[in-house]
Amino acid sequence: MNEQTSTRRIIIAIIGAGLAILLAFALYIFWPGATNVRATDAANSAENATKTADDAVAAAGMSPAQRKATEALVRAYILENPEIITDAVAILQQRDVAKRLAAAGNQIAKAFPGAEAGNPKGDVTIVEFTDYNCGFCRASVPDVQRLLKSDGNIRLVYRELPILSQSSRDAALWALAAARQGKHKAFHDALFAGGRADAANIADAARKAGLDMGAARTFAASPQANQEIERNLALMQQIGFNGTPTFIIGDQILEGALGYDALKTAVKKARAKG
Repeated sequence: MNEQTSTRRIIIAIIGAGLAILLAFALYIFWPGATNVRATDAANSAENATKTADDAVAAAGMSPAQRKATEALVRAYILENPEIITDAVAILQQRDVAKRLAAAGNQIAKAFPGAEAGNPKGDVTIVEFTDYNCGFCRASVPDVQRLLKSDGNIRLVYRELPILSQSSRDAALWALAAARQGKHKAFHDALFAGGRADAANIADAARKAGLDMGAARTFAASPQANQEIERNLALMQQIGFNGTPTFIIGDQILEGALGYDALKTAVKKARAKG
């Protein structure tokens, strides 16, 4: 009985180790955002998994033939049920996302004063990183507006992330100036409606939003406004996404112009998790 129990434990250990090896390399192959660091981590995971299997086999006195048979069973099972690889990769991706968001802490959802919309006491917060020269950001505006209108319990935090050009940064600084005057959303919507964020369109959006132009120009050039931009750029690096628009909804990082339905589904998931 003890021998049978020991053998079962060995088999379980080898199966687990085999899966770990395959998952490590699956991450390298299938994970779109894989970097050299992740590739190194995958190789290290495979090496550790192999050592775990070797130690289990050695401790139980398992013969080479028994080990080979067990490895064949593991291989056959995975080939017959390949979906376990992608399922496991999805779980690992979500854990990685949660870890990165936890490392960034509460700073993600802490809005620059005035740079928010929706219900300030909403039970779900959407953080949107945006660039005024980003066509995908512009395409997302109607979807975000529709979401806010259809769900009165969402808080939206705007984070200015000018990564495309100098005029993107100029626009972001003016958006912060608009937030300072309590008119961020009006400026945000007007500038996206006006086309490319060049000097003329920035000034036109500022006038349409009803900004005090002199005060806005002064604040846009201030250290406080520029420091906020740098904070947002640092958050992008820390969280680990690549472009705009990027939405953070609960423990989800969503990149690109996803459409209304995808945003609504993400809000539903976040709300369900509390």
